[in-house]
Amino acid sequence: MAAMLSRLSDPIVAVATAPGRGAVGIVRVSGRDLRPLIRALCGRALEPRRATLLPFLDARGKPIDQGLALYFPAPHSYTGEDVLELQVHGGAVVLQLLVARCLEVAADAGDAGHLRELRPAAPGEFTTRAFLNGKLDLAQAEAVADLIDAGTEAAARSAARSLAGEFSREVHALADALVELRALVEATLDFPDEEIDFLQRADALGRLARIDERLQSVLAAARRGALLREGIHVVLAGQPNVGKSSLLNALAGAELAIVTPIPGTTRDKVGQTIQIHGVPVHVVDTAGLRSPDAVLDEVERIGIERSWAEIGRADAVLVLHDLTRMQTPEYQRAQTAIEEQLLASTRAPRLQVLNKCDLAPPSMPSKETIVLSALTGEGLDALRSALLEMAGWQATSEGGFIARTRHVHALRRAAGHLAQARAHAREGDAALELLAEELRLAHQSLGEITGAFTPDDLLGEIFGRFCIGK
Repeated sequence: MAAMLSRLSDPIVAVATAPGRGAVGIVRVSGRDLRPLIRALCGRALEPRRATLLPFLDARGKPIDQGLALYFPAPHSYTGEDVLELQVHGGAVVLQLLVARCLEVAADAGDAGHLRELRPAAPGEFTTRAFLNGKLDLAQAEAVADLIDAGTEAAARSAARSLAGEFSREVHALADALVELRALVEATLDFPDEEIDFLQRADALGRLARIDERLQSVLAAARRGALLREGIHVVLAGQPNVGKSSLLNALAGAELAIVTPIPGTTRDKVGQTIQIHGVPVHVVDTAGLRSPDAVLDEVERIGIERSWAEIGRADAVLVLHDLTRMQTPEYQRAQTAIEEQLLASTRAPRLQVLNKCDLAPPSMPSKETIVLSALTGEGLDALRSALLEMAGWQATSEGGFIARTRHVHALRRAAGHLAQARAHAREGDAALELLAEELRLAHQSLGEITGAFTPDDLLGEIFGRFCIGK
């Protein structure tokens, strides 16, 4: 990232559409004063913000292709610099010829010396420039990538709302309220001999309580947004032949895993991502668990080791049981050993799932137990609802915004500093400096979300994951 930041004055060029063939491909250029490049490529000047159909010319004046050219002069562009977009037929060769022609024009720029530094863009560099030039804040810039990567309709809509600034406005409103309160505290520190008690008169404790209430609301929405983006990792665990593979197939609506009456059919993990009310749920079927002395062969031993490793990474574990065998002493002994190892292997919440209710006497479900039949589908809706509840998902009628784990952590840190600030505010004048410091730290935590207080290495981590051309 440091290398990218040191070269931000360079013009950049890249193919902005996905690799492969398509009806339309786009080449994007960004930099200072692109008019000489435009004249060389298009043979004429372009009217700003108007699509112009014309041929794009090679060094001999012959057309490479004919397409649409759009010119966005600074600062009214995505990056805040001059931006040129060339829309042509979407063949890989045509697009690379256009990029090569842009670099060729730059190398022979003559009087337009600034164009000689034109180079291929790094991943995420267009959006990095948009962020650094004030066109987007950091939360909006991240929403660009989240919109591209969205795996569900709900995630895409939420990312679009974040890109439009919905999340950022909430964070800025909290930051503004903190700035006002910080000013009052600083005034009290600067004028300690004044008879007026600024904090009491300004209702500092009441302000803190209202800020904290709003922060908790934003934090809850951010948790939902992070869940929409990242989903929940659910592992199906249990003894052999309890119906884990059948349940995976039932949830996925497809025959993903091999199902046979033979115990131990599944030897390795099989995964599938499904949607429950727009929330991605990554479901993993694992090899049946046995006690070490009951393992049949080396292949099964390796499969069981992988099962325990997957359980250790889970956000939630569904512990499946076979209702037709649950009361047998052999099954119960094995299950006791498995439950002990589950306690030692994971802190993830566990849900007991009683399968094969179509073959066993009726059993009443409870909050900790779901009764279902993977074969007939009975009880699957209750399981889906339970999974969302385990993940902390709360469906709301209002639209939400996308968020990331780092946003949730930043909001939690801000909430922690606010709690300390309220404690110091109750202590009165003796703790004013401590109160001011906690408010400053809460403000800084909020600033990390939008990029007001963000180290370069974090920017590199964020933008380095973008695709080239974006």
